[in-house]
Amino acid sequence: MFENLKVWINGSFVNWNDANVHILSHSFSRASAIFDVMGFHETPKGTAIFRVDRYIDRFFRSAELLYTKIPYSKDEIKEAIKKSIRANNLTKGLVKIMGYYSEQAIVSLVLDDPIDVAIFVIPEIDDPELNKTEPLKVCFSSWRKIHPKTVPVEAKACSNYLNGALIRREAMKRGFDLGISLTTEGYVAEGSIESVFMVKDGILKTPKAGNILLSITRMSVLEVAKSIGIETQEEDLLPSDLLQADEIFTSHTGIKVNPVIQIESRVLDPVPGEITAKLSKAFEDILNLKNGKFLNWFEFV
Repeated sequence: MFENLKVWINGSFVNWNDANVHILSHSFSRASAIFDVMGFHETPKGTAIFRVDRYIDRFFRSAELLYTKIPYSKDEIKEAIKKSIRANNLTKGLVKIMGYYSEQAIVSLVLDDPIDVAIFVIPEIDDPELNKTEPLKVCFSSWRKIHPKTVPVEAKACSNYLNGALIRREAMKRGFDLGISLTTEGYVAEGSIESVFMVKDGILKTPKAGNILLSITRMSVLEVAKSIGIETQEEDLLPSDLLQADEIFTSHTGIKVNPVIQIESRVLDPVPGEITAKLSKAFEDILNLKNGKFLNWFEFV
């Protein structure tokens, strides 16, 4: 599907099919890779990347949390992202940055060399996980969110996503679109790749930081909500809070606001609710550059 695309690896472009490492590479056999994903959009003023500086900051933070070194500056990474979009002649889609050790690791558990960096630009595709815009059916997962004292949960580390894969697979086996994990203390955490929001009595609520990924989209939702007069709270939420919510929605890079129509056996009505609809419209305006307050969220290619 992507054979004609170019991939930026350590300062040079290679063909998509040549973007490979050995099966015994450290990041494959020792799960030491990090990544980040951001969207780029076709706007009335040209192709623009959404909040690129925030995503690059988080990529560097992930490297720091895993005691790894990135051999490029943040500005060099940003320029490489823009070059990658231009080289592939794309106007909208996703950017995925990978940081990894390509060195083979037969025994070595720890490497001290700087990581390799690869940048993939992927056109908008019909992927049900990324583009499922119809209301979601969700359930609570029996798998708990990784405890923050076992690994740094705020890092976009590939190893952390085995947890998310199990949560999603279990939910699908039960006939739901996605599962919501709880912390080891029993509070609501997040989905596999999604932040979780609920509305009760007109107040937008979401789990507080500490046990969840510091999602750029989650942060953006909170900022947009405040800008249009919606009260927000970040707090510990119990499963019973979600089961009694007036509205629920999820958010991630691909879909900023995705309403939930069912949680476990409870069906919500109407969907989308008033607050969810307001936020969805607000993001539509922002992505079409109709809201001048948020123009600084975009880096034009």
